[in-house]
Amino acid sequence: MAKSEDLTEGVNFEIIFVGRSNVGKSSLIREVTGQRVKVGKRPGVTLKPTQIRFSDILLTDMPGFGFMSGIKERKQDIVKDQIVRYIENGVGRIRMAVMVVDGPVFVEVVDRWESRNEVPIDIEMYDFLKELDIDTVVAVNKMDKVKEEEQNNVLDDIVNKLGMLPPWRQWIDVIAPISAKQGNIKPLNSIIRQRLHAEKRDDLYKYF
Repeated sequence: MAKSEDLTEGVNFEIIFVGRSNVGKSSLIREVTGQRVKVGKRPGVTLKPTQIRFSDILLTDMPGFGFMSGIKERKQDIVKDQIVRYIENGVGRIRMAVMVVDGPVFVEVVDRWESRNEVPIDIEMYDFLKELDIDTVVAVNKMDKVKEEEQNNVLDDIVNKLGMLPPWRQWIDVIAPISAKQGNIKPLNSIIRQRLHAEKRDDLYKYF
């Protein structure tokens, strides 16, 4: 494959995966597609989009935002700008965004930002995607680390932080509690298939 090849050419349906560094985006894509993608051992190791294409559908693993281990602040800002530019330039082609969050710590991290009177970067990204009218699904990862009896409360708090009214179960077409490393991604796969069906693209089911 030539390095200059643009995988977005001729794409009619792109799904981007966004999220903080080290929330499990690459692991999730590997589970969703069955394709091996580079998985970073350190937060922020992926600095460029990683893409997988099937027919005219493209899956793009965007670089993680937020803390990037061993990466200078200036470089982090460049990466953030690249993420924003890629998404803005892809409006129309990008039909769906999967924002991956770390379920067990999401609310804690958001509270920490808000305590400094700063807009949490996760919330900023979610609002940015919604402003661009990109269909956005929230994959709440690592739910295997949350006690079963506490899961509904955790998901309700996440929904609340994203500006939606609890209970979370009224948003099952938007919120997908998963555990990528455990291979439990059925809620997300169901939502992706719903979206493909709505676009009359059942032919793409075989890739998920």
